[in-house]
Amino acid sequence: MREYLTIERVDATKRLVVERTRDFDEIYEVFDKNEAASQSDRCIQCGDPFCLNKCPLHNYIPQWLKSIAEKDLEFAFKLSNEPSPFPEIMGRVCPHDKLCEGDCTLNDGHGAITIGSIETHITEAGFKAGYKPEFPGITVNKKVAVIGSGPAGLSAATYLLRSGIAVTMYERSDRAGGLLTYGIPGFKLDKKIVQRRVKLLEEAGLKLILNCEVGKDIAFEDIANEHDAMFIGVGATKGKKAGLAGEAASNVYTAMDYLTAIQRKNFKLSYDKKFDFKDLNVVVIGGGDTAMDCLRTAKREGARSVTCLYRRDAHNMPGSQKEYKNAMEEGVDFIFFASPKEIALNENGLAVGVKVAKTTLGAKDESGRQKMEEVKGSEFRVKADIIIMSLGFDPAIPSFLHENGIETNSWGGIIINKETHETTTSGIYAGGDCFRGADLVVTAAFDGREAARSISKSLLK
Repeated sequence: MREYLTIERVDATKRLVVERTRDFDEIYEVFDKNEAASQSDRCIQCGDPFCLNKCPLHNYIPQWLKSIAEKDLEFAFKLSNEPSPFPEIMGRVCPHDKLCEGDCTLNDGHGAITIGSIETHITEAGFKAGYKPEFPGITVNKKVAVIGSGPAGLSAATYLLRSGIAVTMYERSDRAGGLLTYGIPGFKLDKKIVQRRVKLLEEAGLKLILNCEVGKDIAFEDIANEHDAMFIGVGATKGKKAGLAGEAASNVYTAMDYLTAIQRKNFKLSYDKKFDFKDLNVVVIGGGDTAMDCLRTAKREGARSVTCLYRRDAHNMPGSQKEYKNAMEEGVDFIFFASPKEIALNENGLAVGVKVAKTTLGAKDESGRQKMEEVKGSEFRVKADIIIMSLGFDPAIPSFLHENGIETNSWGGIIINKETHETTTSGIYAGGDCFRGADLVVTAAFDGREAARSISKSLLK
């Protein structure tokens, strides 16, 4: 260990831009055992590891880095899969530069350990070696219903099944995975990776019911009566609006509608052809990871031009710098310091551009972030055939919540006891984006895990 002076940080190899923009295959190659061991050998094994503390799941990062450096894959696999429900997914989609790698001690001058790539390697190599996460089977006479099969729901199901509790999962879509399946593009996360985890849970005893929307295809009360507890992980799928004049035009879309349609296309399912943007000028408003997903998807779909509008600079973008860099490499145009003011319409009511004002960064606010100030008289217009709003998401509040005493806050988030994840109705728990608002996969996984532990403690006492 501690070979950071002789071994430089190396990122996972990326496919060439001219090749990867032709398809939706993952762009990163998985480390082989020698690459993973060499990069792990750089870890200095901090006494108080910042990487572990910054990880929402508190993964045993220094421990499995040491195991991989010593080429003990089996132990690393067990360590990695203990606090995390799906580490091979986290290794691919977590914003490591803002979490574990961002707080790595070596990040100050030597280059952080490539934690995400090593995390992916551990589980992928472990699966190839025949290792599997351990489940005891259904060992107790208790049943829990999970509504929603996204990151929070899958995580809750994982830890309930590890406790020997039977789980029935209700998913309104035709595939499990939620955001992991229909929200994150395949070039970041191969859908076979998600389905492999779902299959492992089914082998462990999960009963998965697809194409079943709770409150519509089945009554919430019927599910509650048949189970000893419930977990709600329905996410936040309602795209936020900017409140701009003209944004109701028929060729202005929300990010999730677009990403879902293209993923359906890639699954060779029926989809709305209005989302075919070949040879069109696409403008995406927003600067987070979902915006990058839309931009990079449009490039692969053959758009004539793909432009991102963001009110601040690249440094202040809320998403991962890695995703921004990938988008830049793939030919996305960025216009920074541009605040959208109005959607320009033609005589037929279709959007033909975005009217924007130039901005500058001023004094810092109480949070330490510089305030955005518009420059007077600086308005200009960006041409667009298609506009995608990627401004975050709010929970879409199912009617069954209030009908069953499950309270929500002013913006629609489910109110929970933050220690137990129990809602205002006894025996019903919640977590993920329907509680936090749009957040990270890893925080949703944390909520699902902690809720499952609370449920298990309650049912098995």
